[in-house]
Amino acid sequence: MRALDELTHVDRPAWPEVRDLICAGTAPVVMLPADRDEADRCLLQMQVTVASTLGALAWHSGGLLLDGWVRVFGGGFGGEGRLPGLAQVNAFPAAFDPTWRPASGLIVGHDVLGGVFALNGHDPGAAARPGLPGQMIYFAPDTLEWEALEMGHSQWISWMVSGGMESFYQGLRWPGWREEAAALSCAQGLAVFPFLWSKEARDDLAATSRRAVPMREVLGVAADFARQMGPADPGFLGRV
Repeated sequence: MRALDELTHVDRPAWPEVRDLICAGTAPVVMLPADRDEADRCLLQMQVTVASTLGALAWHSGGLLLDGWVRVFGGGFGGEGRLPGLAQVNAFPAAFDPTWRPASGLIVGHDVLGGVFALNGHDPGAAARPGLPGQMIYFAPDTLEWEALEMGHSQWISWMVSGGMESFYQGLRWPGWREEAAALSCAQGLAVFPFLWSKEARDDLAATSRRAVPMREVLGVAADFARQMGPADPGFLGRV
């Protein structure tokens, strides 16, 4: 086990580079201040240093809001409409436990439609997840399946803030999506009907009805339908 001082005092901290990358990116980004106790808890349980992008975001930020659409989890934001941190979303132990690991990978982001971004653990196959260990995967709410993104966490952050979202979400946005997403609190997502995986939504997404609901409801509905209709149980999608 490495103590908090060992995780935070490194020769080349990643935060200055990460911050500059975010500021230079094309996507509108809101950087939330971290809850210090939760940030310490995140870093200690994950046992990653602030020399990594994951550690830097966990310790220096309460999370990122990308264009109002994607929520990247950090150390947790305790303000109004709070964004949960990595510790809450991944159900970390209340006190440091050196034997604990996320069972099927670390959830690092949600989007407003119930899409889930996760970082694979050491054995994705055992968790019925695609991709390689340490790579990013995405639970797609329009297919109810996990998809391999073939990139690590640092590259994913760079890609998302540098315009990757535009192509990634092509076909999943409608006229006026930005205003609808901006009206949500960090605890809410968008319930879409007919469901995103239906033929009706695929044929004319703009004609669907959408309403703000608790994010846990959006995730729960997607998980329930994935178990009933999809190829596999998607597993844990995060605690919000």
